[in-house]
Amino acid sequence: MTPIDLTRLRAWTTVPVPRYVGGNRVDLLEGGDEMFPRMRAAIAEAQREIWLATYIFHDDPTAVAMLEALCDAAARGVAVHIVLDGFGSNGTLPAIRKRLAGTAVQLEVFRPLERWWAWLQPGQLRRLHQKLCVCDTPHDKGRGEVAFVGGINVIDDRLDLRHGWSDTPRLDFAVELRGPLATAVHATARAMWARAHLARGWREEVRTLARSAARVDQARSLMRQLRGAAELDATDDMSPMRAAFLVRDNLRQRRAIERSYVEAIRSAQVRIDIAVPYFYPGRAFRRALRRAARRGVRVRLLLQGKVDYRIAAIAARALYDELRANGVRIYEYTPAFLHAKVAVVDEEWATVGSSNIDPLSLLLNLEANVVVRDPSFARALGARFEAAFAISDEVSTQPARTGWRGWLQRAGVAWAANLYLRVAGITGRY
Repeated sequence: MTPIDLTRLRAWTTVPVPRYVGGNRVDLLEGGDEMFPRMRAAIAEAQREIWLATYIFHDDPTAVAMLEALCDAAARGVAVHIVLDGFGSNGTLPAIRKRLAGTAVQLEVFRPLERWWAWLQPGQLRRLHQKLCVCDTPHDKGRGEVAFVGGINVIDDRLDLRHGWSDTPRLDFAVELRGPLATAVHATARAMWARAHLARGWREEVRTLARSAARVDQARSLMRQLRGAAELDATDDMSPMRAAFLVRDNLRQRRAIERSYVEAIRSAQVRIDIAVPYFYPGRAFRRALRRAARRGVRVRLLLQGKVDYRIAAIAARALYDELRANGVRIYEYTPAFLHAKVAVVDEEWATVGSSNIDPLSLLLNLEANVVVRDPSFARALGARFEAAFAISDEVSTQPARTGWRGWLQRAGVAWAANLYLRVAGITGRY
């Protein structure tokens, strides 16, 4: 009898299991060049409401065109709600507020940093990193919600905030989602806006509840909004695509995205392809990758070759020797900046979202991924992987299993990661 892995059991017993629902259509979109026209078209067709949540909303021409589309929708009576992260969009918030002045667009800022003392408030290291947009449209026989989920901020593909403009667009992905799962995305985007709104005006909300005769029901409704809970219709029909919407929050779903990755890796038989800019996973994740490679699964990582944050590159490269010594192949993407957070496992499991594989995404930030169980979608994303691997550089230096310099580098990165998490209020080992 195989002994029970108690460590694995303890790690996942309290983590919600992904719930797959059918009846969805999921289209893969590469970069803003593919996503923004689709999103603007959905905004133009919206009839009742639009919810948008993003980390960065810039003020370049591409972002301004999106803002104008949102203002136009509000002008024709659509309820438009936008929530932006206070750190990611801090530099452009004045320009955005100026443009929205006098419009019906309802803007909220998640943990604003407009004053230096805001950094002293608890939880400021935990940021809104999701990229979500939901519009109701007249498509799909009355089930008209269309949602966009991925890693693409509202900024031109060729503009990097640290390095300026380039000729080659960054590599990034999102999905356009139609079907029952869009309801879950809607609930989460609405919850992000509600959390930001409540944080700004919580005293008035409490007074309103206290004065209300139906305050218990209102309080329950508010809590459902803040959790982003959505009632999805149960169905045995998984066509045309079955998919799950996963979030990483600081409430009930702290490890949902990590669990989905690790369990897919543990069950892999043929291949594992992962693309991510910031890669410093925990021990369970690394152990799953090593074991997969040792049992003959082709494991390939696509990481940054053109570095935007040096400390992130140092953290990832500190793990190269450990992973390569166990058969994991590592490629560095050099034609442009890499911002994709995607993966394909075997012939039917694929994920696209906002979550990196590092302590910030897996333990701190608010993230959102879509997991698709569909061979055609996995093939489409797999083809994009092959194109990216073909123009990337494989790390080919001889792996070193030991060595005091490599050990010191890994120990230093681990110490820095743990210090950051403790400052953020996260305890325990990573």
